[in-house]
Amino acid sequence: MSAKFTENDEWITVDGEIGTVGVTSYAQDQLGDIVYVELPTVGKTYKAGDEIGVVESVKAAAEIFAPADGEVTEINAALEDKPGVINSDPAGDGWIYKIKLSNGPQVDGLMDDAAYKAFRPDA
Repeated sequence: MSAKFTENDEWITVDGEIGTVGVTSYAQDQLGDIVYVELPTVGKTYKAGDEIGVVESVKAAAEIFAPADGEVTEINAALEDKPGVINSDPAGDGWIYKIKLSNGPQVDGLMDDAAYKAFRPDA
């Protein structure tokens, strides 16, 4: 499945019932150099729209929200020591967490690439 996007500038890709989530290139560009990531708690269940973590940069801090209902199954612990990976590879090694979706069809309601580009034309 290709990535889906939220209005809060998170992306999610889904493999089976596991979604991998990160922030978009646009979001990391707006934040600037990322210096800290507050990761979610593995095993905790979130609802779509819940604040799940924080990304801090030299310019600002931005909340990370859950794009769909589910339980966090894994975090990208490498970000604790190297949060700047989000700047260099936001859609790859800069992923933030994985979530076991409890309502998979929710993801279908998120924006696809074309819709996200229309929403964020400068992205």
